[in-house]
Amino acid sequence: MNAKVIIIILSVVIILGAGGFAAWNFFTSPTSEAKEPTATELAENSVSTDEITTDLEDGSIVRIQFQLITDGEKAKEEVTARQFQLKNIVIKEMTEMNKEDFQAGLADLEENLKNKLNEEMQEGKIEDVYTISKVLQ
Repeated sequence: MNAKVIIIILSVVIILGAGGFAAWNFFTSPTSEAKEPTATELAENSVSTDEITTDLEDGSIVRIQFQLITDGEKAKEEVTARQFQLKNIVIKEMTEMNKEDFQAGLADLEENLKNKLNEEMQEGKIEDVYTISKVLQ
């Protein structure tokens, strides 16, 4: 083989290798770290529910209140308008729980509320649900 052909082939292989490495590095490295929202941003995009009083499957009474964190102003407005649906979901979820389920499964209840409300949302979404008050009798 001619020396020029060998040099051209090696150059092409080196260029393709460097390009492949650069592409691999670009696509596998994180572009930016997800920034945690500040307390002020959380407060600006959150909605407090009214206290909801309902009974559990075993006859226990629960009074509970939630703080819903949304992803923006439009979602906050929509959540405010959908408070009646939130109350409906809470009542339906809690009628299937007993005292022990409620005490042990509060995180599951919050997650279910978030998922079911997000199914109804048209503008934005609910990022998180926090229980801010609860009384079990």
